[in-house]
Amino acid sequence: MSNLFQRATNTQAYLKAGIMGFAGDGKTYTATEIAIGLVELMRQRKLAEGDRPVMFLDTETGSDWVKPRFDAASIELFTAKTRAFVDLLAAVREAESAGSVLLIDSISHFWRNITEEYAKRKNRKRGLEFQDWAWLKAEWGKFTDLFVNSRCHIIMCGRAGYEYDFFENESGKKELTKTGVKMRAETETGYEPSILILMEKSQELIEGGGTRVWRTATIMKDRSTRIDGKTFHNPTFKDFLPHIEFLNLGGEHVGVDTTRDNAELFAEDGEPKWQKERRMKEIALDEIGEIIGKHYPGSSAEAKRTKGDLLEEIFGSRSWERIKTFDWPTISDCRNALWLKLEKKPYEWVRPPIAEEPPQDEGEDGTNAIPEAEAA
Repeated sequence: MSNLFQRATNTQAYLKAGIMGFAGDGKTYTATEIAIGLVELMRQRKLAEGDRPVMFLDTETGSDWVKPRFDAASIELFTAKTRAFVDLLAAVREAESAGSVLLIDSISHFWRNITEEYAKRKNRKRGLEFQDWAWLKAEWGKFTDLFVNSRCHIIMCGRAGYEYDFFENESGKKELTKTGVKMRAETETGYEPSILILMEKSQELIEGGGTRVWRTATIMKDRSTRIDGKTFHNPTFKDFLPHIEFLNLGGEHVGVDTTRDNAELFAEDGEPKWQKERRMKEIALDEIGEIIGKHYPGSSAEAKRTKGDLLEEIFGSRSWERIKTFDWPTISDCRNALWLKLEKKPYEWVRPPIAEEPPQDEGEDGTNAIPEAEAA
């Protein structure tokens, strides 16, 4: 019985949150609110991680403005101000070993950094080409794998961008229309968080003068479903607590097993295994036909009957068409059995020796001598 499946338990022990919004929508403030509340919750539950500092990976100097809030909560804040993608990977690993919560603000800068640097190094003056995205997505995947699997609470802020699509209007012409909001990063980044929050700023004029401003958090995705689709005005940590309480805080965390691969599907040279096996099967069938013809030449009735008896003995069928439907392992085993019977040894293909060029004559000075005719 396969050991692929195990009895299900809650192995989500760490918060993986995404917060997106436009300028001034309250992303950094809300991320700070969640981080402080989460550390205080871990301290209440006497979890060792609650005594570690919060790590702030800062691309917009936001850490300077929220430091007083951490000081007021007696939470140590460490910062790294960088936009280099390699630092993003290093930050996750360092926060996992020495931090309580990692704040990334903003993830959009890291995506822009790696794409712009790639384009510059590749001299893509007219923009990235189709083949470029495969490399970029593979490199970005190193971060998303870390994000999901790391034993660290991560709150990832990202700038919002609009999604567009074409729709046909009443006159039959196609128009480009906004269809939604997404995080400005690699296309699939927004799929990784277990909770995805959209922050929006609202304002209204107050009678008699002045303006009232507030922020709204809309839960775009909540895998616990406890607050999915809900909206909160000027949100606090308590608004997000139902999702956090769903986590197995302090327990074992298992994300996705990224060590498993599909090596069994490919041959050593990288060719798809099914394709190579089909080709090897065709070669084996041809060799089987040739070795039988070598030992039992001719097309007389007697020769055909002898060949049929041999096929039936080795393959269990006298029908060549049926034998051609056998899979590669069966054909390979039968070919070996045929070799043992007819050649008295196991099947083996011996690579032919490569003919070596005859050495050229050397002159008296040790250099290769040139025939007189050629020298002329």
